[in-house]
Amino acid sequence: MNKRNTQQRRRAIVERLTEQGEVSVEELKNAFSTSEVTIRKDLTELENNGLLLRKYGGAVLLPKDAPELTSKEVSKRKKTIAKAASALIQDHNRIVIDSGSTTGAMLPELNNKLGLVVMTNALHVANTLLELENEPTVLLTGGTWDRQSHSFQGKMAEQMLRAYNFDQAFLGAAGLDLERGSTTFNELTQLSKVMAEVARDVIVMAESDKLGRKIPNVELPWQAISTLVTDDQLPAEAKKTIEQHGVEVICASSPANES
Repeated sequence: MNKRNTQQRRRAIVERLTEQGEVSVEELKNAFSTSEVTIRKDLTELENNGLLLRKYGGAVLLPKDAPELTSKEVSKRKKTIAKAASALIQDHNRIVIDSGSTTGAMLPELNNKLGLVVMTNALHVANTLLELENEPTVLLTGGTWDRQSHSFQGKMAEQMLRAYNFDQAFLGAAGLDLERGSTTFNELTQLSKVMAEVARDVIVMAESDKLGRKIPNVELPWQAISTLVTDDQLPAEAKKTIEQHGVEVICASSPANES
């Protein structure tokens, strides 16, 4: 199974996952004779297309009741959420942006904001910010590079964050638990907690289909979250439950003329 092209390899990964229910990066790297970096990119893209859920060191099948979304639908939801989240940012705000595809979708929207100071723990976020025409001030946490999350983690990154005060922190989520808060497969949750601690408002950006995913690790409890920005497919009862935790819930709708 050497020398498969990207699409063939990704299709084979999904087939293997369907058979086994769970796969590891190490297993896939050996099976397809490629690098861990390549496999992680494959898993990230497959998750973005709604075909699996990432977990620490690998991936698992989506819950059986999870809606099947096309890549176009996933991208559309992320952009809708990103636009609504960016509307919360005022000129000259000091903000933190965590790594992740949903938070990353917000970056082009920041070109309309003036005088921003932005700290991030992700190189791709920093690089994108530096290409914006409005030239925000960009700060990088530094720290220990985590290959799973493609971001900096650790004590040094935490110390850097604590040296500043921020107006807002923007974080993604692998899952939403109605009782517990935002959840993740990644066991490295301390930096997210520090981001929340040093920001006046904490905004979690997550698609509605992440509701109810059985994910083990709580990233942020509802008590630490100011606002959840999601799409308009979030059930009304779920919205009410989350609001009872003291969280503002914004259900963003795509423009009617957007295909």
